[in-house]
Amino acid sequence: MSSSHRTQLAAAKATLDARDAMVAEWADWLADRPGSRNIPRAMVERQFHLIIETMIEMLGPLKREARIIWKHVLEHYGRTAAARGLAAGEVVEEIQQLRVLLIKYIGTTVAEMRPRRAVALFLRLNDIVDSGIATAVVGYTDALVASLLMTDGESQQLTGASGEEFGKQLDALTAELQPLAGKR
Repeated sequence: MSSSHRTQLAAAKATLDARDAMVAEWADWLADRPGSRNIPRAMVERQFHLIIETMIEMLGPLKREARIIWKHVLEHYGRTAAARGLAAGEVVEEIQQLRVLLIKYIGTTVAEMRPRRAVALFLRLNDIVDSGIATAVVGYTDALVASLLMTDGESQQLTGASGEEFGKQLDALTAELQPLAGKR
């Protein structure tokens, strides 16, 4: 059972409408967690905004193209989690929070759909979040292994990235997503 294009677009619109509230709540939730104080809140919000924007694009007509960017964005999240000193389970828990926010903010919209469409859409959203979790853990693991070797093959330390470097990485990921944005 797959969700229709129209159903996914409705979910994308509901997510887009709730995006700022979701980002703020996610950042508030993260602020109380270990390892989150070494990254400025503005950077955390940018990262969460990028994650949600990419997820929205994965519900649109260019979902195959967006999946590649989703992988890059969540690998970056995992690498950032390693730099924050998190454990692998904490990375999973932080991405799981996206699922909680989706249920909270777009659950009503999905519940108003026909049951078959709603189930298919929730399965699609769960697939997106689950793949994001797996990808973030891969990025986290790669960063830890690379930190043992001190570089990622390009003479760039991964677990000691500065705020400036973090911002540049987010800029590059945002630029990668830009051609897809708004084509739904």
